[in-house]
Order: sequence, then structure tokens, then C-alpha cells
Amino acid sequence: MSVTATATAVRSGLAAGRIETRQSLSSVQDVLGMLFIPVVLLVVALLRRGSDIGGTGFSLGSTTLAGLLGLTLAFNGFQAVAFNLLMEREDGTLLRAKAAPNGMVAYLIGKIIHSAVTTLITTALLLVPGVLLFEGVRLDSVGAWFTLAWVLVLGMLATMPIGAVLGSVLTSPRNIGVVMFPLLALFGVSGIFFPVTEAPEWLQWIAQVFPVYWLGLGMRSALLPDEFVAVEIGGSWRYVETFCALGAWSALGLLLAPVVLRRMARKESGSAVEERRKAAMQ
Repeated sequence: MSVTATATAVRSGLAAGRIETRQSLSSVQDVLGMLFIPVVLLVVALLRRGSDIGGTGFSLGSTTLAGLLGLTLAFNGFQAVAFNLLMEREDGTLLRAKAAPNGMVAYLIGKIIHSAVTTLITTALLLVPGVLLFEGVRLDSVGAWFTLAWVLVLGMLATMPIGAVLGSVLTSPRNIGVVMFPLLALFGVSGIFFPVTEAPEWLQWIAQVFPVYWLGLGMRSALLPDEFVAVEIGGSWRYVETFCALGAWSALGLLLAPVVLRRMARKESGSAVEERRKAAMQ
């Protein structure tokens, strides 16, 4: 792809992302969806606020809230992007994108922008009341804000392109359970709801392969006092390892997603869309 074609695709993707975001923010259904997830997660964290971690005196609710922010990034990046892509394959939106020059690159950029904005809104809706309601959760230094910023950016880049890959591999929105069940299992072992150090060592190693663990650790390092680090692996926030792990997943996703999307788009046709519509109606 030439420099001019790339620039055109980027501009088209930016415009598409702005339009889709504006449409979502003007849709009552989409806005309620953005509100629903933070409310549910806040309730989960509040139910754990009165407990501590293994008699250490550290609030389980505070650590859970920080982990849930990482879960929100992962869920929106993996599941939401995959589901939206599957829906747009079924209704023909993807086929129309394919028809435009460099349409798949523009489509991917637009999806990432839209998902990034909605993810940031959802994160803010969870973070703002969390800082007010949970003892120990705070953003009172430049370093904390800086850590939060790079974890958010790398977290979205590490998950959203992989979500697009998953949406390209699956064939129907009704197959989204293929993504959901492994994700739920991954959330369960990644230290979101309990310190991962309480799990067997072999399970800790598995959790550290995937970005969900590092998203939770990064959020905890930004939001919690240094005393909380005692329950983490190695008694350290491991900033360098977090940056490298999320960076590696970002690079992998950004390399894979355009290739997989283009291969999937080559198989798209009017007849394929019609067959999926008939299957959905049945």
C-alpha cells in the first residue's frame, strides 16, 4: 500500500470512527449499555469492600475495583470488538467496507477508535465513583496518572486488534460463546477477583501469558498505595514487565488483525451475507 493510499485509509478510518461514536452516544440503548456494566462491576466491588486479603488488612474491595478496571478493558477489547464485527458481517456492513479502496484498513481504524472511546467512557464511569467510595483507591500524583494513561493505551492496543482477529475467525454472532467461555475462565485466574498469588504456581504462569493479568496489575499499580504490592507476585508492581507484555500483545494484534481481516473479507460476498441472514432468521 502506498503512502498516499495509507493516508487516505487512515483519514477514512478516523472519519468512520467519529461518526460511529457520535451515533452510539446519541443512542439510548448504547448509552444504557455503557452505564450497565460499570454499575454491575461497582456492585461486585462494593460487596467485597468489607473483607480483607488473608488477614493482611488490605481491602479486598479496593483491589477488586482496580482489577475490574483491567477486566473492563479486556472485555471491551476482546468480546465487544469481536461481536460488533460479527454483527456487521451478517448485516452487510463489512461487505460495503470491502468494496472501498483500502476499505478494510479504514474499517479496522474506525472500529478501534469507536471501541476506544466507549471503553474510556465505561472506565471513567467505574473509576470516578470508585475513587470516592473505596479507601485506598486514589489518583493523587503525576506518576499515578502517567501509569494509568499508558496502561489504558497499551491495554486497548493489546486487546482490540485481537478482538478483531477473533471476530474474523468466527462465522456468526451466535458463536460468540466460543470467545466468552475461555475469557471468563481467563478472568477467573488472572487476579481480578483474588490475588493471583493465592493460586498454584503453574496457574500463575498461565495467567501471566495473557494480557488480562497485566491489565489488572497495571491498574492496581496506578490506583493503589505501595503497601498493596505485598500481595503481588514478587512483591513488585513490575512496571517494565507490564509495559513489555502489553506492548508485545499490541504488536502481535496490530500485525495480525489487518492480514486476517483482509483474508476474511476476500471470502465475503452478497450470497454469503444472504446465507447468514437466512440462518439468523431460522
